[in-house]
Amino acid sequence: MTPPDFPVDARLQSEEFMRNPYPLYSELRENAPVCWSQSWGCWLLTRHDDIVATLNNPDRFSSVRRLTAVFESELAVSFQEKIRPLISHYNTGLINVDGGDHSRLRRLVQQGFTPAAIRRLQDRIRQVVRGILAQIAGRNEEVDVVRDLAYPLPITVITEMMGVPEEERDDFKLWSGKTVEFMATPRPSEDVLLASNAALVRLRNRFHTLTEERKAHPKDDLVTALVQAREAGDKLSDDEMISTLTTILIGGHETTTNLLGTSILRLHQHPAEREMLRANPPLIRNAVEELLRFDSPFQRNRRVVTEDCELRGQSLRRGQIVLQFLGSANRDPAANPDPDRLDVKRSPVRHVAFGHGAHFCLGASLARLEVQTALEELLNGPYRLEVLEDNPAWKNGMLRGLSHLRARVAARAA
Repeated sequence: MTPPDFPVDARLQSEEFMRNPYPLYSELRENAPVCWSQSWGCWLLTRHDDIVATLNNPDRFSSVRRLTAVFESELAVSFQEKIRPLISHYNTGLINVDGGDHSRLRRLVQQGFTPAAIRRLQDRIRQVVRGILAQIAGRNEEVDVVRDLAYPLPITVITEMMGVPEEERDDFKLWSGKTVEFMATPRPSEDVLLASNAALVRLRNRFHTLTEERKAHPKDDLVTALVQAREAGDKLSDDEMISTLTTILIGGHETTTNLLGTSILRLHQHPAEREMLRANPPLIRNAVEELLRFDSPFQRNRRVVTEDCELRGQSLRRGQIVLQFLGSANRDPAANPDPDRLDVKRSPVRHVAFGHGAHFCLGASLARLEVQTALEELLNGPYRLEVLEDNPAWKNGMLRGLSHLRARVAARAA
């Protein structure tokens, strides 16, 4: 399956890959674009065209059971029962179904993410960014960009949209982060699965309470909008509601946190690009697309093979998992010339950072707006940010982002 002289499994587990996956992606694209990982038990896809093709073919590469198939085939039945809520959750909901079920759910859910609804958030997003910067500047001390800016901005915005009480935001952030920890590797340990399951149960219980409150007392928020959503007489079931809200919460802040932190670091490391944006603010919109391409916060995606087939000479079998390395697709020179160079003027910018096809990320426009607004403020707003380190530690699982980033924030001189 994989050339015997290509040590993919050892490389996947290495600190080097954790810090910088792109050299391995490049080697795989060149030498083994469709290869089998024995340790992860799945096929690895690294070329842009193959990833786009499989994302656009849900009949053969399905989202159904994409996250749970390995659990059900490799874990003891007795242990599966211990994590039944986790398995059940990831067998339902918007991102885990295809075809008519997916279309129905998406039509209902996207009512809360229309372009007009997102545009109405711009002033509030700018207000949140300035409030955060004012607060950390006032402390007059070294700050952590991830903890003090990249995390509070998107969690504030998405929980406000949902109507989550302010005092509960940290709990929702903790539970959502713990829920997705099992996705760091395709074969997580039992301890990690139990921790993810426990966090998910707490998150779902709180969303259940919140939806019941909105049924009795509607408000102007996303939970109420979903409770009241109707499409040709259809509506979200209670289970679909809880699964969808959980998905929106996780997708609404985890990726944006990582994208914003990474973007700040990359512009620090590329001062000429940063100054080009400072002098030409309208270019920031395009720069966000390039930053998404250059360091995609969502690095890999899973699909289940539904029928035996061949891809680049490899025999894929029904029931096997393909792992689409989105971060590799975005650095494929066949899609983007000179892909390892950050170019905020690049046009076109071809990336799959938000997926492709029917499952394209519903919250993409919100994430773009949050990062664009934050960069506008940092480059030309009343507060300036100075990054204090060049090579911080990275997290590199399904999501790629910084563990921390030391910086200093101060009022900009008049």
